[in-house]
Amino acid sequence: MKSRIVLVSIFCAAAMTLAAGDSLQKTKAKSVIQIWMWGGPSQNDTFDPKPAAGYDYCGQLDKAIPTNVPGIEINASLPMLAKIADKYSIIRSMTHGINGHESAAYYMQTGHKPGTGLVYPSLGAIVCAFKGKTYAGKIPPYIVLTQSQGRFSEEGFLGPLYKPFVTGGDPGRPVFAVEGIVAEGITQQQQQRRRELLGNLDNLGRLMPDYPDFVLFDQAQNEAYEMILGETRKVFDLSEEPDEVRNRYGRNWFGQTCLVARRLVEKGVPYITINYPGWDTHKQHFQTMQRKLSEFDQGLSALIEDLEKRNLLETTIIWCSGEFGRTPKIQWEPPWNGGRNHWGHCFSVLVAGGGFKGGFVVGASDDKGEYVAQRPVYPEDLLRSILKLIGIDPDENLPNDRGIDVKVLPYPEGYSGQGELIEIMGLK
Repeated sequence: MKSRIVLVSIFCAAAMTLAAGDSLQKTKAKSVIQIWMWGGPSQNDTFDPKPAAGYDYCGQLDKAIPTNVPGIEINASLPMLAKIADKYSIIRSMTHGINGHESAAYYMQTGHKPGTGLVYPSLGAIVCAFKGKTYAGKIPPYIVLTQSQGRFSEEGFLGPLYKPFVTGGDPGRPVFAVEGIVAEGITQQQQQRRRELLGNLDNLGRLMPDYPDFVLFDQAQNEAYEMILGETRKVFDLSEEPDEVRNRYGRNWFGQTCLVARRLVEKGVPYITINYPGWDTHKQHFQTMQRKLSEFDQGLSALIEDLEKRNLLETTIIWCSGEFGRTPKIQWEPPWNGGRNHWGHCFSVLVAGGGFKGGFVVGASDDKGEYVAQRPVYPEDLLRSILKLIGIDPDENLPNDRGIDVKVLPYPEGYSGQGELIEIMGLK
């Protein structure tokens, strides 16, 4: 077998039609880790290298290396990921043609183009709405590490109940100061004494213990303190991890954040987003990439291997993407001096675990990485695929308390793509 690259341009209708009821019952995915490469990574410098295109398209990152899957090469800046290409698949023909951050981010995370009159929920909010019903954990079911993107409302019209819990803090610091849960400089003993003092001052609560509003307040307070003082807090305490594990992920923000994501998956959290900033490289692109790609390579490869070692990869979907890619042709002229601009015409996405097959490439770009050459993949194709793998039918009704009659993620009128990523989905 020369290669496991999949370049598909035509699908027969029968192959595109999955038996939703049967296939969704066979899904294994329980959690999703979204690595959001905020600003848009360059496809040429990561998973779709074009060394033959020359210096104006490659700059210093002009080498491709073979992976452990025959026929698949990625940029030489990602040597650790090259060794485990059989664990993930690459989409090289992602496209939407939008070059504005806000509009592209909204489309990539909701599956809807902006301007429809509704603010649709992100994939994370949808998963939270469905999986949160059966999720019994104390940690909120939709977590963002560690800062909110702020480009749009993740919960959309579903409302604040489905808004993600944004941790804040930095897991690479000695204390990961999670907003509202962990405070630097305050011990658990001090927190406990504060709770006792608050209880001693609550005279009204003691006089009316059965008053319904007070009962609800006590319940909420107990749940909050369980996160602050109970076992839940320990999920964010990376000092419990061996040094060799922390070192394998990388002693930097991204690496340690990936480690937190693995710990959240172990607790059954349905959806975790890592908002990974720094990819909007209009200037000093190659200087930035020397640092970013090394961190990304180490952290992501460690996450994939660690999940597999713990028998969690087959139940955890990982998807890595930005809102778009970067201009394949480098902007050498002032004021950019070697930068890459926004590029929504063709870019790359990595998917792994949770039913996605490893060791494949879907689609292809042209010889410079500028435009889709085979098998265009649109945001709704990707997101519908993820939904199906986690057991949510994108064509069923989306429950909401506003009485809005919509499906979870339907294909829009006039859609002309080739559908979900069935060539790398483990559904039968």
